[in-house]
Formats: sequence, structure tokens, C-alpha cells
Amino acid sequence: MQGMLYLCATPIGNLDDMTFRVLETLKNVDLIAAEDTRNSIKLLNHFDIHTEMTSYHEYNKYDKALFLIEKMQQGLNVALITDAGTPAISDPGEVLVRECQKAGIKVTSLPGPAACITALTLSGLSTRRFCFEGFLPSLDDKKARKRILEDLKNESRTIILYEAPHHLKAALDDLYETLGDRKITLCRELTKKFEDITPTTLEGAISFYKDNDPRGEYVLVLEGKSLEEQDEEKRKSWQEMSIEEHMKYYEDAGVSHKDAMKKVAADRGVGKREIYQALLDNE
Repeated sequence: MQGMLYLCATPIGNLDDMTFRVLETLKNVDLIAAEDTRNSIKLLNHFDIHTEMTSYHEYNKYDKALFLIEKMQQGLNVALITDAGTPAISDPGEVLVRECQKAGIKVTSLPGPAACITALTLSGLSTRRFCFEGFLPSLDDKKARKRILEDLKNESRTIILYEAPHHLKAALDDLYETLGDRKITLCRELTKKFEDITPTTLEGAISFYKDNDPRGEYVLVLEGKSLEEQDEEKRKSWQEMSIEEHMKYYEDAGVSHKDAMKKVAADRGVGKREIYQALLDNE
């Protein structure tokens, strides 16, 4: 009989956030795959857990996934933990999950702490629609970084990002340059004694960190572009076109002349009669 994979969420700061279910699972599985065994041994010792550990991280995620799958095929149960939070979120665990699915090995997730969701609920920004971007591409990969930032430029959902302290200033600068000034909440030391939640703006955050050094791991929760702002930008772009060009845009897409006039009128916020008259005047 095959074993299975347990994705076990661990505390992101406060050890009291460990769930009973995760504790029991870590004690009873045959093997724990940990992002950093040196870090995880402190957690296991705290809870008096003596299960064997092996490393599973960014640099061995493919080869080690095959090793772990072989163990599960032999009947061993494996728990996957990350340094903090829920495995497979911005984490090599996604590779192991995918490979388990391919191999027909059952995977279950034991819910618990996740820095991205914790920060979102503390941000004061809209939680109805949001997207998680993880870490921005490296400063060395300018092309990929620029592409992601440009993608975020018109994102209307609340945006969640992770950032290391030594890259925070560059991230704030790049976000401001690409997205303009936006509301942002900087979340630091989540669930810990000196938890710090700072609602501000990108401009305000940049100004603050000119005189203060970033400390701790950050979760950035950023306001998305409002739908009203997007509609206004679209209206402005239509206004830059002549009415004839605007009509051609729709007619080239197969829209009838009559329906194209309706669409052009709606885009420009005017009546259909005004479009009809403008077309007559320009003939």
C-alpha cells in the first residue's frame, strides 16, 4: 500500500499557532521533508517531535521529489514543511505536489498559518478580490522584473507581495515608478512580539525608508487600480482617436456599422446621435 504526502503548515512566528493536527501528523509520519533542517529541528525539539528529517529545498526540488515519491511508493508517509507558513506557496513544494499527482500518490493539506492571508486581513485594503505575486523577480533579471511590474500596472485586485529587507527599498521604488502612488500596507514580524503593520502610500513608504533601515521579512499589500480609474484611462485613449478610427476599430472586428456607433458612443460617454452627426460632418 502506498504512503501519502501531508502538507503541514507551521507557525510564521508565534509557536502557539501550531495546530494539534499538524503536531500529531509530524509525530506519526515516517519522514519529514523540511526546507532547512537546521531551522526545523528547533521547531521539532520545541514540540518534542523525533521523526526523521530530510532536506527538500529550491536547489534539490526535482531530484529529491523523485526520492520522496519512491519512499511513498514503498508505503512511507511523508510530511512536507517549510521554514514558516504553508508549504507550496511561493515555495518548491509545488513541484513535489505536481510530481505526486503524476505518480498517483495521494496528497492532503493540513491548513494553518500563511503570511500572505494574515497580512491581507490586517491591511485594511479590499479582501474581496486579491492576487498573490510572491517575490518580484531578481534585480539582476531586469527583463522579467519589468514584465511582472507592467502586468501589475493594470491589476484591479489587491496585490500581495513578499520582500526581503535588503530588497525592500528597490521594490518600493520600482512599484512607485511603474504603478504610480497607491495605498500600501507594510506588514512585518507577523504574529511575533514586535509585529508591525503600517498602512501608508508608496510615496510615504519610500520617504520613511530613506531615513530608516528595513528590518525583518515583509509582506506588502498593495491597492489595485480601481475600475473607475481603468474606465477613465480607456475613455482617454478613445478620445485620442478620431471618430472614424474608432468606428473602424469595431467594424474591422466584425461589428455592424449600427452597433459600432453604439459602442463608440458608449466609449466616449456621448449619445449615438452625436456620433452619427460627427460622421456626417466629416464626410
